[in-house]
Amino acid sequence: MATIDLAALAHNLLQIRRLLSPGCDIMGVVKANAYGHGAVEIAQALNRHGMLRLAVFSIEEGVALRQAGITVAIVILGPIFREQLDDLIAHRLTPVVSDPSTLTALGQCAAQGSAPYPIHLKIETGMGRLGLTQNELEAILAKHTFPSSLRLEGLMSHLADSDGLDPDSTNQQITRFDRAIAALREEGFNVPMIHLSNSAGIVRFPSAHYSLVRPGIMLYGYHTMPHTVQAPDLRPVLSLTTRIAQLRLIQPGETVSYNRTFMAKRPTRIAVLPIGYSDGVSRHLSNRGHVLIRGRRAPIVGIVCMDMVMVDVTEIQDVTVGDEAVLIGEQGHERITARDIAEWTGTISYEVLCAISSQIPRRYRPS
Repeated sequence: MATIDLAALAHNLLQIRRLLSPGCDIMGVVKANAYGHGAVEIAQALNRHGMLRLAVFSIEEGVALRQAGITVAIVILGPIFREQLDDLIAHRLTPVVSDPSTLTALGQCAAQGSAPYPIHLKIETGMGRLGLTQNELEAILAKHTFPSSLRLEGLMSHLADSDGLDPDSTNQQITRFDRAIAALREEGFNVPMIHLSNSAGIVRFPSAHYSLVRPGIMLYGYHTMPHTVQAPDLRPVLSLTTRIAQLRLIQPGETVSYNRTFMAKRPTRIAVLPIGYSDGVSRHLSNRGHVLIRGRRAPIVGIVCMDMVMVDVTEIQDVTVGDEAVLIGEQGHERITARDIAEWTGTISYEVLCAISSQIPRRYRPS
């Protein structure tokens, strides 16, 4: 069971708003099922707290939100293919255009509409992924080939190293982005929504707030800032729990799970948990992670299975079948976060959260 604390989400949103420059607004990032938290429910909660713009990666994600009754502006951050353009327009989704050919195709498709269709342009400033180069942008402006059927509502780029120790590369990206803004303004384009900052950029680079910021991981209670930077007071939104399905006592020399990677050196009490890597519990936690049972840490023993995890509860008193086991969250005076799991498995909190399967039930605790 994943429990989503909407009060923690509201708290994190408030912390973000306190960091913003005057006149700057927020576009909440709810791609990847809202980082594993449930896109529809998170979108609804953010809307209740006054957020009028959301960002997803794909058209499919945007359509799903529309079908769930989400009516606020939805920006598609990812690439758009020609065969998707009709769906995009039919569901009133705002595309981010990253290449000249998509701009042309979208202009042709939008020509059937009664009013210019809003789009955002993405500029490549140093991420090395999607985006128009400065030369491509200037060529569009010089040739006056920006389609009249489109309205330039926004301009964006993406910071590659805003959470790194050295700010130089981020400052270079800001400079390149400012150059693109200037080029558009010189040609008479008034772009109301200019956005560059991700979560770390919001905290570390106030000069890059512009008119809009795009918090992602911060909304969900995590950050990637270096220890030298004072991070905002964030609260993890998601907890992940299961219950003990079986207890068994094994003797010295007996083994647990596949390939016999754990062998008991003493009489050992093993708790079997009905959750595994198909649910999003990384196999890299085998013989190294922990869960919380009765307020104490129980080490994971043996290889994490597709649907089950085994933990050693020998040192924990009064454990019974049905007891709660916390994989992410708090119990008693102990706490395990997605960041802890990321450190144990050599990844980042983003991946830990996004990996939580949609087959895991999600319960939403109201704010």
